[in-house]
Amino acid sequence: MSDIIHPIILCGGSGSRLWPLSRLLYPKQFLSLGGVRSLLGETIERVSGGDFSAPLFICNEKHRFIVAEQARQSATGRGVGEIVLEPAGRNTAPAAAAASLLVLDEDKEALVMLLPSDHVIENRAAFAAAVATAATAARQGALVTFGITPDAANTGYGYIRKGAPMEGVSGCFTVEAFKEKPDAATAKSYLDAGGYFWNSGMFLFSARNYLEELQRLQPDMLALCRKAVGDGSREPDFFRLENESFAAVPSISIDYAVMERTAQAAVVPADMGWSDVGSWSALWDLGEKDASGNVTVGNVLLRDAETSYIHSSGPLVAALGVRDIAVIATDDAVLVLPRDDAERVKEVVDILKDQERPEYASHLTVYRPWGSYRTLKVGERFLIKHITLKPGARISLQRHRCRAEHWVVVSGAARVTRDDETFDLGEDQSTYIPIGAKHRLENPADAELHIVEVQSGAILSEDDIERFDDAYGRA
Repeated sequence: MSDIIHPIILCGGSGSRLWPLSRLLYPKQFLSLGGVRSLLGETIERVSGGDFSAPLFICNEKHRFIVAEQARQSATGRGVGEIVLEPAGRNTAPAAAAASLLVLDEDKEALVMLLPSDHVIENRAAFAAAVATAATAARQGALVTFGITPDAANTGYGYIRKGAPMEGVSGCFTVEAFKEKPDAATAKSYLDAGGYFWNSGMFLFSARNYLEELQRLQPDMLALCRKAVGDGSREPDFFRLENESFAAVPSISIDYAVMERTAQAAVVPADMGWSDVGSWSALWDLGEKDASGNVTVGNVLLRDAETSYIHSSGPLVAALGVRDIAVIATDDAVLVLPRDDAERVKEVVDILKDQERPEYASHLTVYRPWGSYRTLKVGERFLIKHITLKPGARISLQRHRCRAEHWVVVSGAARVTRDDETFDLGEDQSTYIPIGAKHRLENPADAELHIVEVQSGAILSEDDIERFDDAYGRA
């Protein structure tokens, strides 16, 4: 069996419980929630070096460029592995199957480790020790999950009850039972009884063993995954699973599909400072508290406040005479709720989704492979944006049927294509793109380009874009 462990980092999920900081187009795994790196960056760094290969990433189409950029920023000497694009989210069992099939093409005896991209692990030494134990068990045929030592009767996690010690692998146990998320009384009984652990959602196993169990337990699913991989297409930066086959795969977790039904399930208990960062109260638990038990992030002023979580990524937030609340402020939304009711954020997100509010999907700043744009003002038949282009980047050659655009260079140098002409603009210079004109904006310089764009017309959404040529495969 191989000594190398292939990390499979799952980058899906919307992170709705951390709204308004986490949005559909920029969910929590791409955010920095207290550290220097994003949660994805911390996950990549956690599996760098040692016995780990370059990680393989699984994400959806909308997030592919964010994953690629953050992977590049966090890459070690082993570089960035394959970025696999799912045409539709189908939960962890199919994702693990597709990844295992791809890894086996390179390493017939591969061990793979399935890792969510949005978890916090504070004790790296304990994590490394648990992985070493799990790898030993996986080489003996076990499908290993990691059980987190519980410190409270938490009702938000599934539980694992350990069985007998695994022969020849100290610190690893058979799994006696998986338990659904319990009510409060049941969770307390688990804690009082001992031998129960939170289900972390991390797994380590031989790719071949996993696929053999999937063949026995979910043969139709595996057949569709094989077809999705076999008929997939490889691009310079991404591997696309074939659409029709993967879309037909049932959405099912690895727990339900395999772990709860296999005789090979094993658990490595670990106390590694783990959190799935699943709510604002979880971030209060993780944060550094002041003398009154408050956790603050950003531009915050407190007076006579206790045991509260106050986070601002935009305006000043002043909180006076409050207890046990969470306040989260961004440039376009503010959330206020009791800290112990943090799980109810999803109710707000569901309402925003039903009403098709823009705050559901995106922030005012939207990231693109070429840079970003930030909406500054929206009015009747006009929209103003601040656009940033990376050095050497360019937008697609495109046109709009329903709007015109004015571009003003704030800093940097711009190269503009407008129908049959191409010309350069410097700082404080501007140009006009009429309705229907084919156009492209480029940054030919080594410094970032910043422009202000004023759109005017009947339709100002991203739907009014017809692309003719694009460096990022969107034409």
